[in-house]
Amino acid sequence: MNTKRNFIKQFLKDKKMVGAVSPSTKFLGKKMLKNIDFSSSKIIVELGPGTGIFTDMIIQRMAPDAKLFLFELNDDFHNTLAARISDPRVKIFHESAESIQSKLDQGEQADVVISSLPLMVFPETLRKNVVSESYKSLKKDGIYIQFQYSLQSKKLLEATYKKVSLSFTIKNLPPAFVYTCYKT
Repeated sequence: MNTKRNFIKQFLKDKKMVGAVSPSTKFLGKKMLKNIDFSSSKIIVELGPGTGIFTDMIIQRMAPDAKLFLFELNDDFHNTLAARISDPRVKIFHESAESIQSKLDQGEQADVVISSLPLMVFPETLRKNVVSESYKSLKKDGIYIQFQYSLQSKKLLEATYKKVSLSFTIKNLPPAFVYTCYKT
């Protein structure tokens, strides 16, 4: 099935899980990934990979000894990713982002968490749990990267992370804000 058509179908099916009518663009992907040092990032977590636009970009850039953990709740997106990704460095979970720590090996912490989750359509408790779980799973000096279509997540992210930088791209439908948050 056509990726864009399937994405629209999933959006119409569950707007609380799929936050946009169109998949993210590679322009947004470049902006999301630009602050990641892939040579030293050994544990990368991606939340809500959807059709895998960012996933493919991460796999191309990640080190041979790195691991990528994907968390995708949407049945169709999860099954499509599982069927097409055979890279042994990638682990795909059909689970909530709230379970990140339970999937990391004992003592492991993520270098980077990349989130495409539509935080603002989540109930407040889930939104806070996802941001908190991401923070707890990161090592010191780890990076949390989140894109959103508005500035509504700014207060939550600034309350969790001491350093938050914000950028914007118009080359996405809809245009998007990218939050890069640093755990100190």
